[in-house]
Amino acid sequence: MTRTTAYATTSALALPKQPTAPARERCDERPAPVVRDLRDRSGRSPHALLFGPRDLVVVTGLPGSGKSTLMTRAVKGLRIDSQDTRDRWDARAPGLLPYALYRPLVRVAHFAGLRRALRSGEGVVVHDCGTQAWVRDWLAREARRRGGTLHLLLLDVTPGMALEGQRERGRGVSRYAFLRHRTAAARLIRSVERGDLPAGVGSAVLLDRPAADVLRRITFTNRPTDAGTR
Repeated sequence: MTRTTAYATTSALALPKQPTAPARERCDERPAPVVRDLRDRSGRSPHALLFGPRDLVVVTGLPGSGKSTLMTRAVKGLRIDSQDTRDRWDARAPGLLPYALYRPLVRVAHFAGLRRALRSGEGVVVHDCGTQAWVRDWLAREARRRGGTLHLLLLDVTPGMALEGQRERGRGVSRYAFLRHRTAAARLIRSVERGDLPAGVGSAVLLDRPAADVLRRITFTNRPTDAGTR
């Protein structure tokens, strides 16, 4: 695992392209997984994350951890957030209609929007709840097909902070669902800390709340060497 620690004065961080194609002749050439740990820096971390033009980025973490807030503020380009899809359907549905009744339609609309975004060939940032591994598998296959890299952006916040985030937005999940998310998130964080990334993921960035709060730009560029410039 490559673990970089000198980020206190870096304004932008470029994530390296990782060979994700499964060709046999390239298996021995693959570098070690890249893990960028930006936690515990009191917010003295990059203000921008730069990815390749055909890359895909998955933002994951507990419900209420700040995924949608981060994406709305920082993503410069295509973003697919299930929360946006739900908000649109909530605006259409009668106020007394329980969300459970039209949840399947929200899911269909979300994944249809994701499919359209992937077909564009552009870099895309995707909100992932962390409990559906098949979504990351789908994105990994798409990244390989387009010659890009799948990157994981993982928000590591305490359960208490996540629950507070749910209260602030006025929308939460059941205790059972939150426990399921908490178990999946803890397992993923431990795996990433060991340098054991999910299949098909070329790199991962670990963020705590202060690091997420100072992040102002998540973008796709043809010039990754611009990292470190303002």
